[in-house]
Amino acid sequence: MAESLLEVQDLVKYFPVYQRGILTKKKVGDVHAIDGVTFSIGKGETLGLVGESGCGKTTTGKVILELEERDSGTVLFGGKDIYATLKTSSREERLALRRSMQMVFQNPYGSLDPRMTVFDIISEPFVIHKHIQRSEWEGRVYSLLKMVGLEEYHAERYPHEFSGGQRQRISIARALATEPRFIVADEPVSSLDVSIRAQILNLLEDLRKRTGISFLYISHDLSSVRQVSQRVAVMYLGKIFEFAPVDDLFDHPLNPYTMALLSAVPIPDPERHTKRIILPGDVPSPVNPPSGCRFHPRCPYAAEVCKNEEPPLRQLGTDHLVACHFAEKFA
Repeated sequence: MAESLLEVQDLVKYFPVYQRGILTKKKVGDVHAIDGVTFSIGKGETLGLVGESGCGKTTTGKVILELEERDSGTVLFGGKDIYATLKTSSREERLALRRSMQMVFQNPYGSLDPRMTVFDIISEPFVIHKHIQRSEWEGRVYSLLKMVGLEEYHAERYPHEFSGGQRQRISIARALATEPRFIVADEPVSSLDVSIRAQILNLLEDLRKRTGISFLYISHDLSSVRQVSQRVAVMYLGKIFEFAPVDDLFDHPLNPYTMALLSAVPIPDPERHTKRIILPGDVPSPVNPPSGCRFHPRCPYAAEVCKNEEPPLRQLGTDHLVACHFAEKFA
């Protein structure tokens, strides 16, 4: 694996749940959004983070960038604790860190200001960070538009004049304006047509190879994850259940939850039939997650030990981590 750029260690984030009366507000629990997540991302690597809706994927990305404040845990970027840097360092050091870490949001219709032209949207980071001379703004904006497959004349248009795919390209250009080393891409193609999805995925992969940017690619679309990722982390109810190189995970999953996810991926071959794994019941509430293994109420292989003991994330094989008491059975 490449040298680590980002290291996440035992990250925890809970959201309080309140019961409100006419004049009162009482805390009755916590949503366990992230509960002890640990992983790393190498320089020039794309890590895919997958799981069902509500498992904590987006919250993980936001907490890493401190768009949401963590409860505990550590995030190291280039070997430095980003929280210590943002809270105790000078303004110049904080801005330098912010330039290095950017985010592409899921909804391109909501993440762009409809009152600003594309030129103003992409050049806004230049205004805030002052890392580009004003005389260079125009050239840089045009260069970024070209980089994401748009034309110079698009700079004078407004977001409502573009398709969804073009808007997402504008969002990517804005993220690239600060010359980042790391980008969180939060389901960047989920709202786009299939043909446009392929274009955006190819663009992200091309940017990674050309610029060496590292990506945390968050998605529930396993096909797109396999296309752009070098390693994959599988998340369920705030915890990492499996972590492995992409081909190893797709070809040899060791966790029953991963197997169920992969069984749902459509195969474009009418002659090939696969057995779909139908999980019983619903996803448990993150306010009151199950004891032991959080997947045991839906797992077809669950035993008594699964109800009582939480499986640790342990290594099986080269670079393959799995949290399951019976992972050897599937190896």
